[in-house]
Amino acid sequence: MLDIKFIRENLDTVKKSLKDRGLQLDLEHLMQLDKMRRENLNELEVLRQEKNRANDEITALLKAKKDAKAKITSMKEIATKIDTLEDELKELDSQLNKLLLLIPNIPHPSVPVGDATKKGIVRTYLERPVFDFKPVTHLEISRHLDIIDFGRAAKITGSNFVLYKGWGAKLERALINFMLDLHTKKHGYTEIFPPFLVNRPSMTGTGQLPKLEEDMYRLKDDDLFLIPTAEVPVTNIFRDEVLAEEDLPIYYTAYTACFRREAGSYGKDTKGLIRVHQFDKVELVKFVKPEDSYAELEKLVKDAERVLELLGLPYRVVVLPTEDLSFAASKCYDLEAYAPGIDTWLEVSSCSNFESFQARRANIRYRRLDKKLEYVHTLNGSGVALARTLIAILENYQQKDGSVVIPEVLRPYLDGKERIP
Repeated sequence: MLDIKFIRENLDTVKKSLKDRGLQLDLEHLMQLDKMRRENLNELEVLRQEKNRANDEITALLKAKKDAKAKITSMKEIATKIDTLEDELKELDSQLNKLLLLIPNIPHPSVPVGDATKKGIVRTYLERPVFDFKPVTHLEISRHLDIIDFGRAAKITGSNFVLYKGWGAKLERALINFMLDLHTKKHGYTEIFPPFLVNRPSMTGTGQLPKLEEDMYRLKDDDLFLIPTAEVPVTNIFRDEVLAEEDLPIYYTAYTACFRREAGSYGKDTKGLIRVHQFDKVELVKFVKPEDSYAELEKLVKDAERVLELLGLPYRVVVLPTEDLSFAASKCYDLEAYAPGIDTWLEVSSCSNFESFQARRANIRYRRLDKKLEYVHTLNGSGVALARTLIAILENYQQKDGSVVIPEVLRPYLDGKERIP
């Protein structure tokens, strides 16, 4: 959430941010509400002072055993006006807050302006593989090896759900354990295993609500949401809390299943594992001091990259332009792994700096050594997401005989097995 004072004093910057993101919002109405609220507060302050003076005068009159009826009547009139203004203030606060929740974060000056065509490639890792046969897709591989059953998953739940079986299930589990071990043992993260259901304030705190509610799975009887990413419960660990400067930075990693309705995906490629409603992910979340957050973003990207490097997958790092940025992010890098069977770069990680945007919404602050209170900066990244990483593994490591070589780093998690089957 942006501070209303910041918006008031930097209205042109906010307007440019919306334009660069390709969005339109009624900021004039927001400013009008802000003006009305400030006028209301000023009037309330004057009336409260008058009420206090009247109280003092009534006390003095009664103490002197003089008639205070006129003063009491006057004070009651003031009190009625105060009650009316306080009710109006509550309504203005509610309207203002609803509008503030719809305003996205300000993109960092280094973010390219424009749509997806402005996406910038920062670096690449490994050349695309060369085969002496025509590579096939992960759909054909999984069908041949009998490791993923999409048909029965659809029978059990519906389309775009996944049933891993045999070595497919073991490979998924191996990937999760490998990533958690890497991030906790080598990168300094503390492992968290959070709830997979969260409440409305948690979803609002990280920016999924109210804007993205249609893309979320909600339990209507309890008003709880299945998490779209571990970012939500992990970031909200410190909601409405004050951290100590000496405790920062804080690094957390968490495995969770993730649930997304993909309400806006009509017409997009939804075959196989490319776009599913439930998928596994190991998430990385950071709470840092503001002056450190962009250096921490670069380190976060490197931590996610290390996963793909150890898996031996060709990938590239891209910086997202303004129109591709998520609602809450100021800057975001995507990691895209190459899948030769479908000849496509697949996003397997997004690493974002939200600056103080989420912290304001979730009220996460820290106390500096000089006792000053400030909002922390929050960051998160996939470290990394499945199932697209599994696509990249199956398609990059496929063999002419139909088998799939298991990346060496995963073999200790799979009883030393070198290939499937």
